[in-house]
Amino acid sequence: MRFYDRVKEIELLKDNEEKSREHASFMVLMGRRRIGKTTLLTHALADKEYAYLFVSRDNEAMLCRKFQKNLEEQIGLHVYGNITHFRDLFEIVMKESVNRHFTLILDEFQDLYRVNSSTFSDLQDIWDRYHADSHINLIACGSIYTLMKRIFEDKSEPLYGRPTSKMILLPFSIATLKQILADANPNFTSEDLLCLYMLTGGVAKYIELLIDGGYTTKEKMLDAVCRQDSYFLTEGHDLLVNEFQGEYGTYFSILQLIAAGLTRRSEIDGALQKDSGTFLSKLDKDYEMIVKLQPILAKPGSKISIYEIRDNFLRFWFRFIYPYQSLVERGQLEILRQYIGEQYAQFSGRTLERYFQDKLMESGKYTTIGNWWDREGKNEIDLVALNEFNHTGLIAEVKRNPDRIHFDKLKEKVTAMPKSSFGHYKFDIKGFSLNDM
Repeated sequence: MRFYDRVKEIELLKDNEEKSREHASFMVLMGRRRIGKTTLLTHALADKEYAYLFVSRDNEAMLCRKFQKNLEEQIGLHVYGNITHFRDLFEIVMKESVNRHFTLILDEFQDLYRVNSSTFSDLQDIWDRYHADSHINLIACGSIYTLMKRIFEDKSEPLYGRPTSKMILLPFSIATLKQILADANPNFTSEDLLCLYMLTGGVAKYIELLIDGGYTTKEKMLDAVCRQDSYFLTEGHDLLVNEFQGEYGTYFSILQLIAAGLTRRSEIDGALQKDSGTFLSKLDKDYEMIVKLQPILAKPGSKISIYEIRDNFLRFWFRFIYPYQSLVERGQLEILRQYIGEQYAQFSGRTLERYFQDKLMESGKYTTIGNWWDREGKNEIDLVALNEFNHTGLIAEVKRNPDRIHFDKLKEKVTAMPKSSFGHYKFDIKGFSLNDM
């Protein structure tokens, strides 16, 4: 698959690279695994002088030996002697950057903590001593969100306040997803687009696996997930075990329950037979795996809330793959494929809501988008989009089948919305279906 989009991100990376010729730059680049961080960096800096160092979980001395070779091969920096500590190697790099300009990319930066827990204090000291005279463009790139946030955003951490810029790489937009699918399958249907969005959520690696494999229709994509050699069967486990480390059992159980439709705290507590509050809070605020949804414009502290998995792929994986590991291990993938096909229409209904919410947010016309429901659960609205500056908005019902959209009932629900919150908004009322994708 060819390189797509990332125009704004490339502009920022090139701007930082250019400015670092005069003053040292220290960028933090974060994003979930498989999102395309490394590809973005190597594409944006392809015509620049840079060294790319991947922080593997080797012994520190072995890692330094590998880095010495990388630095010599990539930017011609000869490091004499047998360096066994990363702090010594980094000081050599910073001294070199006083006399010439280059970019240093440290990928999976957070894993330096596992190599040597004192490394970040050493880096702080070295950066503080040399950066004023340096011409380095330093990029710390990381995937494990909790560690990267702690390293750079916790005031008690040594590298707090040192970066000069921070970028969070997001999934591809709806427009880019459409373009990629159209290039691979000019005759794609809305169902094909919805399935690609449901399985990948715009994550570059997943899209690449499907597109390069020729899986460009809904049926072929679902077949690809259920192949014996499918990358997707183990991906959820591979992605999250490093994030959760030794605590993943309870977190996996909670994510499975949410994916299955138990979205209220009381339902999760009942299924687990224990208080899930601490785990839910960490999944939301620390790991950012789930989001606590409340009716749009609900008052702060409102107890009307449900939980949802943020990531499209993980929502799918915890609904259809994780609960049926025994089928995967026994190779009974035909049964799993049949089950996914039977449940697809129901499961993809909520995915379609998320699709239109993302699409409307990308339009730039609205400041906040969500759902609305009342305390009794009698009135639910699939999509409410608001522009809080000019007090206009859009209310929509979202259904796979356009024949199931009933505007009279939707208008009745609108009248139930509290005037204190929504009375000063002028709304358009619409219906969205597969035909509108």
